[in-house]
Amino acid sequence: MVGQSPLEPGEGRAAVLLEPFVHQVGGHMSMLQYDEHTVCKPLVSQELSFYQSLPLAMRQFTPQYKGIVSVHLKRDSLGNLSLLASPSLQAESCGRQESAAGDPSVAVRHRHRRAAGSDCSVLKWSHTQLARTFRDSYPGKMLLRTDLQYCTDPLLEDKNGNQPERKSHNPWGLHCHRQQLSRLSKHNENKLHQFLLLENVVSRYSYPCILDLKMGTRQHGDDASEEKKARHIRKCQQSTSASLGVRLCGMQVYQADSGHFLCKDKYYGRKLSAEGFRQTLRQFLCDGNRLRTELLEPIVLRLKALLSVIRKQSSYRFYSSSLLIIYEGQEHKEGAAALGDHLHLPRKTNRSPPQGAQHSRVDVRMIDFAHTTCRGSNHDGPDQGYIFGLENLIKILQSLPEGK
Repeated sequence: MVGQSPLEPGEGRAAVLLEPFVHQVGGHMSMLQYDEHTVCKPLVSQELSFYQSLPLAMRQFTPQYKGIVSVHLKRDSLGNLSLLASPSLQAESCGRQESAAGDPSVAVRHRHRRAAGSDCSVLKWSHTQLARTFRDSYPGKMLLRTDLQYCTDPLLEDKNGNQPERKSHNPWGLHCHRQQLSRLSKHNENKLHQFLLLENVVSRYSYPCILDLKMGTRQHGDDASEEKKARHIRKCQQSTSASLGVRLCGMQVYQADSGHFLCKDKYYGRKLSAEGFRQTLRQFLCDGNRLRTELLEPIVLRLKALLSVIRKQSSYRFYSSSLLIIYEGQEHKEGAAALGDHLHLPRKTNRSPPQGAQHSRVDVRMIDFAHTTCRGSNHDGPDQGYIFGLENLIKILQSLPEGK
């Protein structure tokens, strides 16, 4: 089925209802779930150019690029909004072998069969239903301890601006999704928006622990206005971006002792000192009972492999890109099954190791390339700011077993 020509519009292909991606821990644009193995995001030409000219050596450190799809907003009679993707566009190959599960044309047919007899256009996505979707989609419960700064939203914070533990959805992903719906609702309903289809890099994990790190000492792109440039320089100077070349943008870590996820957001990350950043890395690798020291070596090995690749990429600048560190939060399959039974969660089987990972429970991926400059730009040599951040990140991780 892979490589088969897609059907043209009018040949019975159903639109795909895009759902909020429940594992988004950072960024400002909403990531949407296309199918189990694929997410999508608004197309930015500079990011598309990066994926289309991606050096072979970097492919194991980035999500697989799967093509482009058209998306439009649908409003029902009650005013509820949904986003529908047109499956009629050919998914572009990026030179990698795709499985049937990861091929968008196959995935669309699968989702159409699953929703046979239903009309995607009448599915309603109110704010309350969005929250329910996040709650029901997440394995385990979300334990929200974070400094989110959108306290006007009663679904996300209490009257004191605190994140209540009873909430079970990822607050950052829901926040981004609402903002995106608001932005798109200002356009004509028939307007088509192009989205990038990308690999869902956490689809193989049952309890994905995710660390989103903004890398480099500079965050503004070459095309940034003076105002935006000044704003990003100020953020770097006031955070660990200047001193370490890396800062926290988001985090979720599964707490085995309670069955909750602990979350932090970018506002929390901006306030951290160098020591605070180190302690947060320790927290990311702590399951609530102990420090997962067995994960340190595979993570460091993967980061060193990435560092070796980045040092060879002349003229690339990865401004404002992020680095994801991912690991499986549940240590034992037996424990995961038992907890799943306790929480009435579906069991996930036949999970293969992440592509290119040094360890079956660990992965490292670069994401967000909207401000990346490619080979042949005016910059000379490798991205020293990114290298500086990677070197410091490796040193800090290596020092964790020694500290408290």
